[in-house]
Amino acid sequence: MGTGPHVAVLKGGLSAEREVSLSSGRECAAALREAGFRVTEIDARADLVEHLRETAPDVVFNALHGRWGEDGCVQGILEWLRLPYTHSGVLASALAMDKERTKAVYREAGLPVVPSVLATRAEVEADHVMAPPYVVKPYNEGSSVGVYIVAGGANAPPHLGAEMPEVVMVEAFAPGRELTTSVIGEGAGEPARALGVTDILTDGWYDYEAKYAAGGSRHVVPADIPEDIAAACEDYALRAHAALGCRGVSRTDFRWDEGRGLDGLILLETNTQPGMTPTSLVPEQAAHRGIAFPDLCRWIVEDASCDR
Repeated sequence: MGTGPHVAVLKGGLSAEREVSLSSGRECAAALREAGFRVTEIDARADLVEHLRETAPDVVFNALHGRWGEDGCVQGILEWLRLPYTHSGVLASALAMDKERTKAVYREAGLPVVPSVLATRAEVEADHVMAPPYVVKPYNEGSSVGVYIVAGGANAPPHLGAEMPEVVMVEAFAPGRELTTSVIGEGAGEPARALGVTDILTDGWYDYEAKYAAGGSRHVVPADIPEDIAAACEDYALRAHAALGCRGVSRTDFRWDEGRGLDGLILLETNTQPGMTPTSLVPEQAAHRGIAFPDLCRWIVEDASCDR
């Protein structure tokens, strides 16, 4: 057992991304023990406050994903309990989870995005909300949960499954390669820095299965892309991190239509609590920069705070 500060790792939770969070939590807890911390793992359910009071940790490592754990709700609980916690605070978490509001922040910061609208399920299923090709997805979920692609020339609008909320986002389809850049936020007097660019290669759409199943995707780190595109990804990710008010680690995802050069690079979303599973992107980029996983987790804990 470690002799360092006592860290409670929150994992699991109540969202559609529960299984991903359980994996992230296990990996982070093991890395923190290796780094010398005392660690208690908590499956964050409705009795979270009671568990935290009983555990009385020095710091909370938030490894939750999706609604409740990543959208500002748990962050608000931790602020109320006066417990230092990792990653972004209440406002940045809420903003980044709401994809349409995130796009508004991006536009205000001069960052490129594709057109999008919010619509009800009934509107989306009745007729095309915009000209195909387009994408329909929940406006407040991650991990590609519930994503529908309507191909160009499609005659009928999509029929949405029961997992979809009453209000969804419809956005123009962005063709091209899937790129992503992680950012380590300000800490210990150092400015935020980008960790590089990963090119994500799949046989089809980068969906939930491709993200988390072994062999579902291949990650090329660093991405084999022109220098100006790599520099733009890092610049845009840093600007998104700052504009949303993120802390700790974030990861911004892009699509790049290489036939259009820099004009073909657009932002999709920023993840305030990126996955930390064996197939996750942030640990891979950190490792490429010479940052071992236990050291990355240690940095995240040391960056924890309240009153964001």
